[in-house]
Amino acid sequence: MDLNHLASRLDHIAPFHVMELAKMATRLEREGRSIIHMGIGEPDFTAPPPVVAAATRAMADGQLQYTAATGLPALRDAISDHYRQVYGLDIAPGRIIITAGASAALLLACAALVEPGSEVLMPDPSYPCNRHFVAAFEGRARMVPSGPEQRFQLSEAMVREHWSDATRGVLLASPSNPTGTSIAHDELRRIAGVVREKGGFTIVDEIYQGLTYDEAPFSALSLGEDIIVINSFSKYFNMTGWRLGWLVVPENMVRAIEKLAQNLFICASSIAQHAGVACFTPEAIAIYEERKAEFRRRRDYIVPALRELGLKVPVTPDGAFYVYADCSALSDDADRLTLQMLNEAGVVMVPGLDFGPYTAHQYIRVSYATSMENLQEAVSRLRGFFRV
Repeated sequence: MDLNHLASRLDHIAPFHVMELAKMATRLEREGRSIIHMGIGEPDFTAPPPVVAAATRAMADGQLQYTAATGLPALRDAISDHYRQVYGLDIAPGRIIITAGASAALLLACAALVEPGSEVLMPDPSYPCNRHFVAAFEGRARMVPSGPEQRFQLSEAMVREHWSDATRGVLLASPSNPTGTSIAHDELRRIAGVVREKGGFTIVDEIYQGLTYDEAPFSALSLGEDIIVINSFSKYFNMTGWRLGWLVVPENMVRAIEKLAQNLFICASSIAQHAGVACFTPEAIAIYEERKAEFRRRRDYIVPALRELGLKVPVTPDGAFYVYADCSALSDDADRLTLQMLNEAGVVMVPGLDFGPYTAHQYIRVSYATSMENLQEAVSRLRGFFRV
């Protein structure tokens, strides 16, 4: 066998430029440079003490065996209670599948729903791995150009316009990576209605739903039991390396997802699951809400600061910890600009290249998942870099 001849599906999966920039930044740091990281979307907060204590107890008590592929009953119950308390929704624990991060949840959803040759609509810009999950199952992500007029999101009219005989469904994110923008509730309801009318599926990535700042809590699950929702412990719950997430599916999909999970993953990390139960205690939630307020404070600092530097922020982000900034007044190539910012100012931001061709050269993504002191220092350095 010629191991140089790899599967053709790899031709449709591009490198993750965010990670490539992070590697360059690490190399500069090894050389003694001071680098401020505003590239990778990872909270600077880590799991709070109640969660770490729960993990320690689980290890001390020997709770290290496989769990059911669908997850610990106690964790599924805790997530169900969370939906009831925060969103006023009655989501049966049996519809909740615990996964090895949101990536595993998306993998399972695509494995169950994407046919070879079928299309899935998503906005351009989008989180790059979303289209690659579709490609992994020999489907095709149809990236629909979505500018600031649409809050960088799809609309009902756009879904109708771009739906074709090959379209199988839509994959949305609200709030979105890279833009930090949410889909208006009424618009999302209309989109779900169109997809339902067409006989397709609606997957909504809500991993940043806990980090929404300007509206009352809202989940797409309120739009009907046919909506599929992805969530994660990585962002609001500050547990990136624990690799823990969940998937909410219609009752008639549970057995299919369970079968896939058994074969692809066996189960999510048992230690992480026991720790995850503690995320929903009042003590932990109080910590998470304080951290959420800090993220909002950072957003309220960095958005006007970026505008003062000459970067346009056409839509103020309402969630997550990203700003999607138009750099066209300062450069005609976002990729080149971010390399210059890294090498000359020691500030890591990432170009739109990862997120789709429509905004690839005009926009950069700014992550404010770092301390206020780092943000202020980054702005100071960039004032010198841009000479403002």
